[in-house]
Amino acid sequence: MAHHRRPKQPSRTRVTVLTTAAAAAVALSANAANAAPSEKPSKDEVKTKVDKLYEEAEQATEKLNGAKEKQEKLQKEISTIQDNVARGQEELNDLRDSMGLAAAAQYRTGSIDASLQLFLSSNPDDYLDKASTADQLSAQQVEALKKIQEKQRELAQERSEASEKLKDLSSTRTELAKKKKEVQGKLAEAQKLLNTLTAAEKAALAAEESRASRSASSRVDLGNATSASSFAAAAFSAAQSKIGSPYVYGATGPSSFDCSGLTSWAYAQAGVSIPRTSQAQASAGTRIYSQSDLQVGDLVIFYGDQHHVGLYAGNGQVLHAPRTGTVVRYESIGNMPFQFGVRI
Repeated sequence: MAHHRRPKQPSRTRVTVLTTAAAAAVALSANAANAAPSEKPSKDEVKTKVDKLYEEAEQATEKLNGAKEKQEKLQKEISTIQDNVARGQEELNDLRDSMGLAAAAQYRTGSIDASLQLFLSSNPDDYLDKASTADQLSAQQVEALKKIQEKQRELAQERSEASEKLKDLSSTRTELAKKKKEVQGKLAEAQKLLNTLTAAEKAALAAEESRASRSASSRVDLGNATSASSFAAAAFSAAQSKIGSPYVYGATGPSSFDCSGLTSWAYAQAGVSIPRTSQAQASAGTRIYSQSDLQVGDLVIFYGDQHHVGLYAGNGQVLHAPRTGTVVRYESIGNMPFQFGVRI
């Protein structure tokens, strides 16, 4: 006869856990249903975040510019060294050939000495250290062999220098790629934020930028302004001719600029060469720590890490390439943290 077992009843603990889990799930569902959708950031909040990203992008841009400048300098130095090595190798070959001819002549007359045999059959780098060898050579032969030894040392040193610079160039290129990626990332993030704005909000931001630029322009009074020098005046005039040109990171003109690209281009038009980056330009002349002592054409350095530079325009205004999304324009010197001026 078959026996029927009663189904096992769940324990009290298991029932409690299941009941609690079910209650929590219901509560979460209710909260999710009643939760307000995440609020879209306001136009001003977006502007604040975008401005911060653009500032960070400019910091990275100046480092990118520095890496580019270093790369170009290293490439020129390496090219010069390689040319020197090639010429030096030709001179060494000529010296060896002349010694070979002399040895051949002695061999034909049966008078070749042991020292030249040593030279021709092995590395001569250390032969002069052997006094007995030097005693057997003529003064002319000693001089020729000394030149060979000296030329070998020069070539070894130049090859070593070229090797070190090639390593430096490789690390500089790595840094260049890293900084370029950083700049592009900041700009992409800023653009993503701007894309959350409506057309009306974007128009309102553009109108604010335009009003600020017109206001700064109206305060520039070059009639009563004193230029720092004739070439500072020429540099400032060149920069003025580029008002309205777009800011593009890494650009040095003539149709677009970043901040230090504008200042270096402007001074180049005046026949004066200044460094490429804002940090290097900060040390390119006499520093002026009082804004009241600034004159038209002086460089103006901003921010603690000196990542931004413009040209003083008089009456508390600067002419500069501000950041991505803007153009070369006048702006109040008080809109950014002033560090000092530089008189070239």
